[in-house]
Amino acid sequence: MKVLGIVTSPRKGGNTEILVSEVLASAQEAGADTELLLLRDKKMQPCDGCRTCHKTNACHIKDDMQDVYPKLEAADAIVLGTPVYFWTVTAQCKAFMDRTYCYHINRRLRGKVGAGVIATRRAGATQAFSVINNFFNLHRMLAAGGVFGYGEERGEVRQDAQALGECKALGRVVVRYVKMASAGLLAPAPRPG
Repeated sequence: MKVLGIVTSPRKGGNTEILVSEVLASAQEAGADTELLLLRDKKMQPCDGCRTCHKTNACHIKDDMQDVYPKLEAADAIVLGTPVYFWTVTAQCKAFMDRTYCYHINRRLRGKVGAGVIATRRAGATQAFSVINNFFNLHRMLAAGGVFGYGEERGEVRQDAQALGECKALGRVVVRYVKMASAGLLAPAPRPG
């Protein structure tokens, strides 16, 4: 079982990275293989709306996202983390989501487990979490919940004991959901129409 943690914060060693790492550590303790992917290290262009993927089922843009696609396909679960920027997800997070449009056509992420992790100073966490859950729903993934962690300065989220505890619980829930999905006990919503 593979759990992929994706951090969409541009800040090195920031609160989002801390929270996602905590979820992955808990998932690993529960038996999963884990990988942390830092998008700040990737050069990714935004979707250009060319719709080539409708014919090829692949994105034509050749950048570091091409290295991310195989990781998404290999993962049984994706933990997507973002800090709140202007009451929503970061530009890096939105670009990542948009570039998975090529997977939407054939539902290649369908049935994978998804969990959201939000780092925020004070406000906007609910909106950012909604954006991430909408991403999971669009791909017909199985949403396992999420965590909000509070802190402004780098590392400040370590003082949020409740969030750290919720990260540990979320890691266990993600693993449990993957096992349940593998056993046929959980299934994504059918495609409408």
